[in-house]
Amino acid sequence: MNNLRSTVAIVWRIAIPYFRSEDKIAGRVLLAAVIAIELSLVAIQVLVNEWQNRFYNALQQYDWNTFVWLIGVFLVLGAAFIVLSVYQLYLNQWLQIRWRRWMTEVYLRRWLDGANHYRMQLKGDAADNPDQRIAEDVRQFIEQTLSISIGLLSSIVTLASFVVVLWGLSNAAPLQLFGSDVAIPGYLVWIALMYAIFGTALTQWIGSPLVNLNFEQQRLEADFRFNLVRVRENSEQIALLRGEQAEQGQLSTRFGRVVNNWYQIMSRTKRLTAFTAGYSQAVVIFPYVVVAPAYFAKTIALGGMMQTASAFSNVQSALSFFVSAYRTLADWRATVARLDGFEMSIDSAISLSSEPQTVDLVSATGRDAIEMEQLLLKLPNGMPLISADGFSIRSNESTLVTGPSGAGKSTLFRAIAGVWPFGAGVISVPAHAKLMMLPQRPYFPIGALKAAITYPAPFDAFSDDQVQAALAAVGLPQFSEHLGDDAHWNRMLSLGEQQRLGIARALLHAPQYLFLDEATASLDEPSEAKLYRVLIERLPETTIVSIGHRSTLHDLHDRRVELTRHGDRFSLGTKDQEAAAFSAGGGE
Repeated sequence: MNNLRSTVAIVWRIAIPYFRSEDKIAGRVLLAAVIAIELSLVAIQVLVNEWQNRFYNALQQYDWNTFVWLIGVFLVLGAAFIVLSVYQLYLNQWLQIRWRRWMTEVYLRRWLDGANHYRMQLKGDAADNPDQRIAEDVRQFIEQTLSISIGLLSSIVTLASFVVVLWGLSNAAPLQLFGSDVAIPGYLVWIALMYAIFGTALTQWIGSPLVNLNFEQQRLEADFRFNLVRVRENSEQIALLRGEQAEQGQLSTRFGRVVNNWYQIMSRTKRLTAFTAGYSQAVVIFPYVVVAPAYFAKTIALGGMMQTASAFSNVQSALSFFVSAYRTLADWRATVARLDGFEMSIDSAISLSSEPQTVDLVSATGRDAIEMEQLLLKLPNGMPLISADGFSIRSNESTLVTGPSGAGKSTLFRAIAGVWPFGAGVISVPAHAKLMMLPQRPYFPIGALKAAITYPAPFDAFSDDQVQAALAAVGLPQFSEHLGDDAHWNRMLSLGEQQRLGIARALLHAPQYLFLDEATASLDEPSEAKLYRVLIERLPETTIVSIGHRSTLHDLHDRRVELTRHGDRFSLGTKDQEAAAFSAGGGE
């Protein structure tokens, strides 16, 4: 019961925001229509139950006129049932896609907002494979929640409707034991209740491990798919290293885990199916066995017997909702747990950026430099990495940041960009200043080349002439003819070409501060120097801050700052010192 209450609370928390959102009117109307149709279908079932009594009595009495009339009645009821079923499915699917669109947009916004997706990876939270949670789990959650909710409502209404019918039939067909009537009010209801309790208890006992097994299966399947995608994304490096056999071994190992868990699901499902199938078959004949003594004692007619059996089956089916829907419930609970974990991971990433012991990135009015006060950057495990106090990156003064590998140079750039939360202190950035970070391997979205270059600006933010001029400036004029071509550019182009396109992106966006994290390291030194001169000439108002190891970069910058190590605690220079120092404690 505690698990049930917890699951219902989580489902309510995940589901209810949609019905309070800007799309709430459509959502509520569709949900109300689906529920109203379900209640109408139950009402038709009650009418069909009463019809059975009259129909089978007409057969027993050879009443042709009544028989024909009842055939017409059944056709009307059947037609109504078909129309309502069709529109219930249609409206249900309509509600599903509107709900899914809203939840997907909310999850995408929360996941991508403020670098939450990056902080979630830094924390190593259990929200693995967010692509699956947004694409698959949201869809399954909505489908299963509606299916289970409508099914449960139908069972409750069916139970309430047919209990009254069955109670009355119990009085009309009293229990017969050894040829004598035994007065037990509503005995058919009590028999159906005991039968359902017995089935539910055994189903829970047999099938309870399926919840965790289904959860694990989803995780293992997603992990296998993720690694398949990684092989595809890194196929060139794998081919160059002749790593196909190693990759096949690793993929086979991961798929082996999928298979092993599936075998456990198969074994448990076999036991559960053996019981539920027998349980369902037994209920077909069970009500006739219970009512047969009264029929052969001639206390009820054939129509009464058939109506009783039908009412008993409906009551038992309603009471056995848990039995019939157990596998769906197990899948549903696993899906709910995954979405709950995803939401908690996002919340954790959001809270991480606002915790007191984090780097505070502020927008400073009236300043023309990026300044650091009492800054201490740490690794996710809490170990100190870089400290800086009184250090500034002055406007229009290009700066080269050097130091040993693992000193934390890239982490410093991440902190300035506002995505590295571990640490303390203040980084002040001039108000309205536009910063751009170019890593060693730039990112290009799959699509048209022009959209890849202008990213993250819209496709039409720059004219074709502007993009072509930028391509010519970085030494790629031949690409001008392919601006409309769609491709996976990170795979199609060499790293040197990608870095040139990254510089072209910077020329288009013209940021106030351009941070180059070894963004030209794959180019030869003359090409690298040429690109720096292009940046200096075409972006005279841009302050360039670089990370690099080549000595040739020294002459391309006004200022050089070297990270030096002094144990795990460091003393740093002040603003007045021309060569302010950094200190590092390990980690790139």
